[in-house]
Amino acid sequence: MMLLPPLAPTPGSRATFPPLHGSADALALAELARSARPLVIITETAQDAERLREEIAFFDPTLRVLLLPDWETLPYDSFSPHQDLISERLATLYQITHDAFDVAVVPITTALYRLPPAAYLAAYTFFLKQGDKLDANSMRRQLTLAGYSHVTQVVSPGEFSFRGGVIDLFPMGSPLPYRIDLFDDEIESIRSFDVDTQRSIYKVKEVRLLPAREFPTDDHARTTFRQRFREKFEGDPSKSRLYKDMSQGFIPAGIEYYLPLFFGSTATLADYLPAGTLVSLHQNVAKAISQFWRDTQSRYNLLRGDPDRPLLPPAELFLREDEFFGSLKPFARIETASAANSEGAAAAAPTQALPPVAVDRRADNPLAALSAFHGKYGGRVLLIAESMGRRETLLGLLNEYQVRPKTASASALAMRKHAEPYASGRHTFWSCSVALRLLLRA
Repeated sequence: MMLLPPLAPTPGSRATFPPLHGSADALALAELARSARPLVIITETAQDAERLREEIAFFDPTLRVLLLPDWETLPYDSFSPHQDLISERLATLYQITHDAFDVAVVPITTALYRLPPAAYLAAYTFFLKQGDKLDANSMRRQLTLAGYSHVTQVVSPGEFSFRGGVIDLFPMGSPLPYRIDLFDDEIESIRSFDVDTQRSIYKVKEVRLLPAREFPTDDHARTTFRQRFREKFEGDPSKSRLYKDMSQGFIPAGIEYYLPLFFGSTATLADYLPAGTLVSLHQNVAKAISQFWRDTQSRYNLLRGDPDRPLLPPAELFLREDEFFGSLKPFARIETASAANSEGAAAAAPTQALPPVAVDRRADNPLAALSAFHGKYGGRVLLIAESMGRRETLLGLLNEYQVRPKTASASALAMRKHAEPYASGRHTFWSCSVALRLLLRA
């Protein structure tokens, strides 16, 4: 099934998708990614980004789909993002710069944040390989410069521990920590281990170490921070707890909203994208940018009066609308509108919205709406349950009212195989997950 018109994107070109209903947008983008990679999808909301990441992988498990997550903090918050989020962000940025992806999904609020220069990530990333020579003292200094924390027991990303000839290390961007066994000054073995039991799991040949933060924490970086802090803010800097903490080598909470002070210049998401990347703007991105800037400016006006924590102007931390769209000019761009908000969408869209099929407990036949839909629709209908238990509950309800669907394997791949004949050959694509949620609502 082809939901999109034939495309031949060239750098700087622009095209528009017809509006699509339900999960058809994920199917269309999966089709697009197979023919035009790498693909970066900028979404209107974080919820859309998470949905597209899951659904694109469902429609084509062979695609390498990444999500660049948000910090999940409000602008100018006085606490830092969770370490797992920073780990995922750094891993995603590293893979994007090395063109090791097919699809990257980014919420627009994340894409507006200014980023560290790509050169920073390259300079502070290094590898450990079995058989390499390793000086323990140099390794300890290198990890400290990269922002890693020395602990007695490693449990989260960005931590390391030295115990004689054993080094426990939890690299940023890694799902598991690693235990490095040294024989004199040589890496004898590298094994992953479980943080709860501290038991080794399996051997690996190589470990990639990303920096622990999105900014450097070495002496030079702190000197640069203090110098730029004095240039940006008036008054006595020694009265600012933020400035004093950085001078003493501490990393205060919320320091991420001072990222430009660590670098001579910052980067944008576009600076990380490989040449030839196709950018898709999903739904009303411009509206989301306007709303983000209204909220950010309001928070800046509210919090800017604290002398203990002076704030950088929003324009130094985030991209304005014209800057964001200007950064995308070198790339081919495709825009997708929301079928629900598009004029004439019902006539122009190659898909149709799913009609109401919710269970009505008060009716003589609670499944009357579903039965009526199934009778009128000439294609196959796929119902997806979250688990085996939910599937049996749903089957019991359906069988009670003489609706007897065939059962299929619960694995994502098997469901996709059953979904292909259901989707192909029809001009209408129905969002099955939406149908299931409506069925189970009652």
